[in-house]
Amino acid sequence: MRKAYLIIAILAHIFCFSQNKQILYNFTSIPQSLLVNPGADVSYKYFFGVPALSGISANFGSSSFSAYDLFADNGVDFNDKVRNVVNKSSDKDKIYTNQQLELFSGGFRIGGEESKSYISFGGYQELDFLMYVPKDIAILALDGNRDHIGKSFNLGDINLRAEVLSVFHVGFHKKMSDKLVLGGRIKLYSSGANANSTKNSGFIYTTNGTADQNIYYQYISSNLELKTSGIGAFTKDEYDGNITKDLIHNTFFNGSLGLGFDAGVTYYYRKNLQFTASIIDVGFIRHTKDIETITYKGSYEYKGVNPSFDFTNEPENVLDDFQKAIPRDTLYNKYTTWRPAKFNTSVEYSFGESRFDDGECSCKTPNERLYVNAIGAQFFAMTMPKDPFVAFTAFYKRRLFRKLELKTTYTVDSFSYKNIGLGVAGTWGKLNMYFLVDNVLAYRDIAKANSAAFQLGINFVFQDSD
Repeated sequence: MRKAYLIIAILAHIFCFSQNKQILYNFTSIPQSLLVNPGADVSYKYFFGVPALSGISANFGSSSFSAYDLFADNGVDFNDKVRNVVNKSSDKDKIYTNQQLELFSGGFRIGGEESKSYISFGGYQELDFLMYVPKDIAILALDGNRDHIGKSFNLGDINLRAEVLSVFHVGFHKKMSDKLVLGGRIKLYSSGANANSTKNSGFIYTTNGTADQNIYYQYISSNLELKTSGIGAFTKDEYDGNITKDLIHNTFFNGSLGLGFDAGVTYYYRKNLQFTASIIDVGFIRHTKDIETITYKGSYEYKGVNPSFDFTNEPENVLDDFQKAIPRDTLYNKYTTWRPAKFNTSVEYSFGESRFDDGECSCKTPNERLYVNAIGAQFFAMTMPKDPFVAFTAFYKRRLFRKLELKTTYTVDSFSYKNIGLGVAGTWGKLNMYFLVDNVLAYRDIAKANSAAFQLGINFVFQDSD
């Protein structure tokens, strides 16, 4: 029970924070655009991020309800609000959240002043959570089975994953020619805590006896499994440490390890027509530290007057029989999880040539001819336990000055059909700053938003003196 409370507390803590960073993608005035496309056309002599301030992002998305649906002060009973949310949801509706904090970052050119090869590196902390709405289980918990005789409740609706990890990476990208930029990145993952329950099946079925409407027949088939790493120690009765400190220690110094890679490309069909693509987080984590797998596997049959466990009808015998038929087992086997891989691709058309003479450009080769405007479209996809998450974005970029650029986006995905984003990036001297915010229309009443996101950061960027 203590483990269940801990997991619920973790999920509740992270709930208030999609990995689709459509504003950052190909926004090459920002060095961090290399994190979503290591083949982005970003150039510099060297740069470094302000520790813990170079990349901060938090994202939240729910495809079926908002905070307002549950917590509005409108006189509706909370239980009725929960019931309304459950009834209008489906088992494919999901809650997805992601938070990242870049701890350090940097990059530099290698091979001399004329070289177009660059090394970048960094480390960040990430929190990732996905849960599908367990509709059948929620209905059973709210209403019981009395009004659902003959319905089969699907235990496979229980589907979630959550993880806290750190990522250390080294990347390389090179402008192969005036038309082609290639890049790649190697990642080392360290998982401090993981909960994974994505391969469940089974059902709960209740029907009347054929001869007597007061006799019920109930059948339960259960194949439930919850895998955890880095959590078990916190649930022990003898644990007397500090969960926050121990979780940080596990995440950065004692976590389960894994490997991954990113790859990306930018191709100029013409000088003002650009195509890009990237694949991010193709990798795995091998969980070997503080591992537990909790299972409830088996089948149970009941025939009698009362098929529910309400402490009547000799409950001790009923519960004993149930626990013997579907026992709780704890295993300590190592297991492997795959990171949610992301794919991006875009096309961008630039127009309105202009020469700026007010100095160097953030992250761009000095004295080159620049385009004032750009329009384009982006496609994003991410692996999920059920259907992939996809998003389509149209964008417009406007360069106000050589060192100040705006980007606005319109995104359609399963969370929202009216997501307008806005980003600004500028460089003053060597100081590069950016602020990106998603779903700006929702900030009129954020409680009603089905998705929200922001990103910000501060870097120092250095170009050649000429």
